[in-house]
Amino acid sequence: MSQPDPFQDLSTEFRIDESEHVDGTETVVVIPIHGDTDMHVVEELKARLSEAIDESPAAVVLDLSGVTFLDSIALGVLLGSLRTLGAAGGQLRVVAPRPEIRRIFEVTLLDRVFAIDSSRDEALDAITAPA
Repeated sequence: MSQPDPFQDLSTEFRIDESEHVDGTETVVVIPIHGDTDMHVVEELKARLSEAIDESPAAVVLDLSGVTFLDSIALGVLLGSLRTLGAAGGQLRVVAPRPEIRRIFEVTLLDRVFAIDSSRDEALDAITAPA
């Protein structure tokens, strides 16, 4: 008997859920993204990331668990946010459990630039782990 696909019922409609602030030793903002993330929605994505970065968090976790598509323009927005946050001393971690989304990072070689995690818990553990 085959296992059910946990991603089968994902909607392609783009949305950004309410950001979550994780309490702990450092300020961490988690931003859950869902649906097709392409040129039609990058301005909303860019605005939400800028808003989070303006809070000067120690880290932003961009949770792409619900993302069904990611285009090159959206990747450019993520790259710009990574640079901005890095220049301010923060870090950006990407949660990408879906193989097709992770593959986009691999073929563009951006898996060498971004810290990519398989789950939100893995990302949060990496942020709070002692150096």
